[in-house]
Amino acid sequence: MNWNHQAQLWNRRHFLTKCGLGAAQLALSGAPHFAPKAKRLIYLFMEGGPSQLDLFDDKPKLRAADGEPFPMQLLAGKKFAFMENMAAPTVYGSRATFKPHGQSGNIVSSHLPHIAGVADKIAIVRTIQTNNVNHSPAMVLAHTGSMVPGRPSLGAWLMYGLGNESKDLPSFISMMSGPRGPRNGPDIWGSGFLPSSYQGVPFSSGPQPIFDVASQPGVTADRQRRAIDALKDLNREHQSLTGDPEIATRIASYEMAFRMQASAPELMDLSKESQETLDLYGATPGKGSFANNCLLARRLIERGVKVVQLYHTDWDHHTGIDAGLKKVCPEVDKPSAALITDLARRGLLEDTLVIWGGEFGRTPMSEGGKRGGLGRNHQIDAYTMWLAGGGIKPGVTIGETDEYGMKPVVDPVHLHDLHATMLHLFGLDHKKLTFRSQGRDFRLTDTAGNLLTKLLA
Repeated sequence: MNWNHQAQLWNRRHFLTKCGLGAAQLALSGAPHFAPKAKRLIYLFMEGGPSQLDLFDDKPKLRAADGEPFPMQLLAGKKFAFMENMAAPTVYGSRATFKPHGQSGNIVSSHLPHIAGVADKIAIVRTIQTNNVNHSPAMVLAHTGSMVPGRPSLGAWLMYGLGNESKDLPSFISMMSGPRGPRNGPDIWGSGFLPSSYQGVPFSSGPQPIFDVASQPGVTADRQRRAIDALKDLNREHQSLTGDPEIATRIASYEMAFRMQASAPELMDLSKESQETLDLYGATPGKGSFANNCLLARRLIERGVKVVQLYHTDWDHHTGIDAGLKKVCPEVDKPSAALITDLARRGLLEDTLVIWGGEFGRTPMSEGGKRGGLGRNHQIDAYTMWLAGGGIKPGVTIGETDEYGMKPVVDPVHLHDLHATMLHLFGLDHKKLTFRSQGRDFRLTDTAGNLLTKLLA
């Protein structure tokens, strides 16, 4: 080993970390490759797999053949998570009604009347494809571009490429609603091998979403300030000895937590919103719900947060899909549409990218009839997501599936293509946004991804 060279590296590392930066941050943060259309992202994630065949992709053929044996030749080579009646699956036609809406004619089902009301503001993509039929790897792929846990999430890549600028709140936040938290939670908002300063911060689903934000009884702000300053001095001393850039992240996290004790109460107080706005979302101050989270998402981006992920975790309808959709769709339909409307009237939709969808869709054949009514299995070859704002062309539908909804026949779109396009809207070239780890350059889209020009305004 050349010890003089190693000493130079240590001195450089010490300089960077004492400035609160690492080499990776200096390389890219705050420097998009070209002019961005989007400045903020709100990702409305319906975990479990919403049924595109009951919500956005109308298939008259399925209704006409409802209950008949499903054409087995269409299942050749296909994989499914499990199927109780795989030996003799039957066609399952949607019980919903479909019609075109607005001037665009975008088709939305009767399950989502409020989203239908903003049909002219959204772009519907019917031919999304992914790689795995199981929830956990599909969730990880949807968020990190890889089925292998441990890679940086989409939000972390955006923070790495654009910089973390929020002063009093984290720049990347994940919120939850539904009966439980999302699968693979830390993996889908983590920073992977990127510096930990880029990871997302989870908020809980209850009436107090921010964990441990209040001071303990008897602890004054002055006392807390002095304790944090003491910790900062100790951490800086340790950093000067080790050169570990993660210590700078630790220092910054304590400072952020202290500032959030002042900023969070005002942020979370939805009673400050007008009654008209609360009614628009269906939000109730002090209640944990998807509606409240959608309104909080708007309040967060107004305060400088760049990435907000909202999870609603009740879409895995293997049985009883009709009753399940009648329950879950009203929980997300009104607030999702309200978010689009509210952002638009405040002049925020133009540079805020909103995405709605899940990790995969559902099959055109039925299953589970013996356990609470018919349902649908996991479908990875063709499912639907919609996007709005942030440089997206409004009022268009991209892609077409076959008459059974089994596969794309026009414009197949892989998740890598969607990720490439999302980065492009933020001014980032997905082939240039890389980070060297374990001897090679990694990127969100790995070795794939094509820009979806039909989606661009």
